[in-house]
Amino acid sequence: PEQIDYLREVPGLRDAMTPQFAEYLADFRFRGDVWAVAEGTVMFANEPFVRVRAPIIEAQLIETFLLSTVNHGTMIASKAARVVHAAQGRSVLEFGTRRVHPDAAIDSARAAYLVGATATSNVEAGARFGIPVRGTAAHMWTMTHDSEEESFANYVETFPNASILLIDTYDTVRGAERAARVAKDKLKGVRLDSGDMDALSREVRPVLDAAGCESAQIVASGDLNEYKIDAFVRGGAPIDAFGVGTELVCSKDAPSLGGVYKVVQFERDGRTVPVAKFAEGKITYPGPHQIHRHVDAETGHLRGDTLALASEPVPEGAIALLQPRLESGVRVGERLTLEQSRAHALSELKRLPERLRGLQPLPKDEAYPVNPSAALSELLEGVRKLKVG
Repeated sequence: PEQIDYLREVPGLRDAMTPQFAEYLADFRFRGDVWAVAEGTVMFANEPFVRVRAPIIEAQLIETFLLSTVNHGTMIASKAARVVHAAQGRSVLEFGTRRVHPDAAIDSARAAYLVGATATSNVEAGARFGIPVRGTAAHMWTMTHDSEEESFANYVETFPNASILLIDTYDTVRGAERAARVAKDKLKGVRLDSGDMDALSREVRPVLDAAGCESAQIVASGDLNEYKIDAFVRGGAPIDAFGVGTELVCSKDAPSLGGVYKVVQFERDGRTVPVAKFAEGKITYPGPHQIHRHVDAETGHLRGDTLALASEPVPEGAIALLQPRLESGVRVGERLTLEQSRAHALSELKRLPERLRGLQPLPKDEAYPVNPSAALSELLEGVRKLKVG
């Protein structure tokens, strides 16, 4: 009731807030049908993630929430997948909570874990989704003790089974020596957060090994991204795990995803009318869509996708990606756990052709093929002639 009262006070909405419409909103439930690709599915430009069929007011009211959820999650998962790929099997820790809104931080941790991140520093995300939680000591901890050695001793006493010590507050190599001396066999790892981490990791590793801390990991953090991590891995730097924050949760070099929500068909007075947009650079295809995914039978790699009409039969050997998720507003099918979706995402990434696994953009002629079906192209031209002339 308080939300409806508020809407009555918004100047731009006041005239529309009739008693009848207020009553409708009070009883509102989404009763439409929704098809969607499985979470963790690799997708490409101009492909539909979701298809909605509902009374137009219901379909319209969910638009902003739907776009926000899909765009943000896909953006973070895409960036995180690149980071995980660059790490080549080394652990990736999601460290980005301080760089985004608290709610977005939790969703970001989930999206990163979905595509292969090992753990998150966000304890709420761990509690909510069962994601492994990992963290290290902070500079504040070290700086509020009388000495670095005392700070290490107190940290190990507090966290005897999870002691990853931050060693670059003052002098990194001396910090490694002190960490090994104080923690001994309880030292799980050390973290480098500044400086030339390639060179420092090569200095720190023998210090730890000589002190009998061969199993202690070296964790690197501090403005890392997939390109820096790729350079460390290719160069053979002895770094075991990467904590990635800002560049991951803000997707710094690609901070938005241009997903859109467009009407493709409406029904009125017993007529079904396909529609399309023909604005320059923003053409859309008419009619309800389906994606037919073609897979190489020998390698298991993805070969290409066909954007088809939902009414078209699925070719033999192809996979229809959009599957029913809601019918008349009620969930249908199995509700997958995060671990199941994660397994699907990792499997999908392995099915990418080798040329699509690099970090650099590809020439257009090497891009993954997504082509409209003949029936969809024919429908588009028919709508164009009718609307444009």
